[in-house]
Amino acid sequence: MSVDFTPSEVNTTPIEDYAIIGDTETAALVSLRGSIDWLCLPRFDSSSCFTALLGTPDHGRWLLGPAEEATTTRAYREDSFILETIHETATGKVKVTDLMPVSDGRADVLRRVEGLEGTVTMEQEWVVRLNYGKVKPWVSHHPGHVQDEEVLVAIAGPDMLIFRGDRLPVGNEGRHRDLFDVSAGETLDFSMTWVPSYKPIPIPLDTDKRIASTLGRWNDWIGHCTYDGPHADVVRRSLLVLNLLTDSRRGGIVAAPTTSLPEDFGGERNWDYRYCWLRDASLGLESLLRAGYVDATIKWREWLVRALAGDPEDMQIMYTIDGGRELPERALDHLPGYADSRPVRVGNGAVDQKQTDVLGEVMIAFEHARAKGGYENEQSWAIQAALVDQLAEHWDEPDNGLWEIRGPLQHFTHSRVMVWAAFNAAIAAVEKHGHPGDVERWREVRELVREEILTKGFNVQKNTFTQHYNTTEVDASLLLIPAVGFLPADDPRVIGTVRAIENDLMRGGFLLRYRTESGVDGLAGDEHPFLACSFWLVSAYAKIGELDKAEELFDRLCDLPNDIGLLAEEYDPEEMTQVGNYPQAFSHLTLIGAGYDLHEAQVAARGANV
Repeated sequence: MSVDFTPSEVNTTPIEDYAIIGDTETAALVSLRGSIDWLCLPRFDSSSCFTALLGTPDHGRWLLGPAEEATTTRAYREDSFILETIHETATGKVKVTDLMPVSDGRADVLRRVEGLEGTVTMEQEWVVRLNYGKVKPWVSHHPGHVQDEEVLVAIAGPDMLIFRGDRLPVGNEGRHRDLFDVSAGETLDFSMTWVPSYKPIPIPLDTDKRIASTLGRWNDWIGHCTYDGPHADVVRRSLLVLNLLTDSRRGGIVAAPTTSLPEDFGGERNWDYRYCWLRDASLGLESLLRAGYVDATIKWREWLVRALAGDPEDMQIMYTIDGGRELPERALDHLPGYADSRPVRVGNGAVDQKQTDVLGEVMIAFEHARAKGGYENEQSWAIQAALVDQLAEHWDEPDNGLWEIRGPLQHFTHSRVMVWAAFNAAIAAVEKHGHPGDVERWREVRELVREEILTKGFNVQKNTFTQHYNTTEVDASLLLIPAVGFLPADDPRVIGTVRAIENDLMRGGFLLRYRTESGVDGLAGDEHPFLACSFWLVSAYAKIGELDKAEELFDRLCDLPNDIGLLAEEYDPEEMTQVGNYPQAFSHLTLIGAGYDLHEAQVAARGANV
């Protein structure tokens, strides 16, 4: 049964007002005011304990911010995800430092308040609601360890959360609140730790040491980045986001740490992205490889081998963070949704879709890893070869396509191009790297696919490739045709396709995925320009030699990340606001790819002019 909420109760905090902190196994969203409104523990795809993002404060949050009106600025410390927020009120100035310590095998949130000038009255509210805001835990005071005087413990079922602090908030009907003054020179520390409820209360962390070690970890990682092209600071932050969204224990890469941030405010296009799409992970891996992170392939390859182990016909398009196959989609009717956008969904029904393009992205990622010198074991190649053999039997069947169309199955041109790319990469593995495989058959099928695409996926009258074989509509995914080597960038058919996409899909200076009014996706409502598509257009411009257009568009796109460098899935150019799940791996990985493509084209152009 759904619950009615008044509009004033529903969260409408702009998506770009949130920052992310994380420990590479899960992540929290922190609002500009200082409220942690979203956190799933202990994994990205666990249920949430703070769910105000998709509801109201009663659905769980941890607020730590000024009680009075304040001017607020924030930034990450150096190249880390240690968030530093400065609030200045009429009476003083404070700094709040938020982080989730990395690489210590725990699940902690640390928050530090430091008085900088004068005196500021701070408000703290700790509201724990487990199981996506539905379950109110039992909260009680407990003696802590020798380092603690007392701690708060919240327990419900399998979950236990321990709150520590230099001050403990006072509870009343499931809400723990406190008002306190912080003067210049004073420092107060607070923390929250998740453990299974059957385990003892863990010892507290040394905040200074955990800040130092976490800062060192992030700075050391980004220190290996090789990028020196345009907007290097934005590209570096995007690489850091990809690393944050990569589970360091299990190896999977989540598409985003959130669910149901809408593509259409007030509409039904609300999806759970806290899972590992083979496509997104493969593309993310390619971005990391371009930036010099060859070792990034090892954990991901091991994750992929575990996830795909079994009958090739059972390959899914997505998996849970540990490679699990069950992602049943359901609606959480007790939540009003962000900006009254319902249903709020957990799980993802697209898991059962047929998306023929996926293996192409996987095979390209592996081929790039091989070309960079990445080691590949016998089992990994055996699974790839089996999947390619299985694709040879079913490549000509219709599918749901890259965009997970919930309408009728079609022969999507992009899917067919990625089928060609899968065979092309498999053939390269045999010819260049000496792996065994039925290469003669793969060559034969590759040519059949190519001939079909050029015959059925191209509209001669309009001089453009089409979204699928039964339409004259275009799709932004067609911009990838030269990127995967299906045709050279200077082919007139490629240039014609770029022109058609510019004419049909540009909205407010950015690209849509496709025209939703065509009815192809079977959903009501509209959506906004999809950021990845505009980054693809930058790459396409760079490849066809239109550097002025590529540079101008990349400059505009690199102005879109918020003050701390984060991008959602879409952008509304009319309201100038971010839209969709956030931060979005797809947006950041295509930003990285566009930066590299543009930089390589600029270098080549300079060389040609010497």
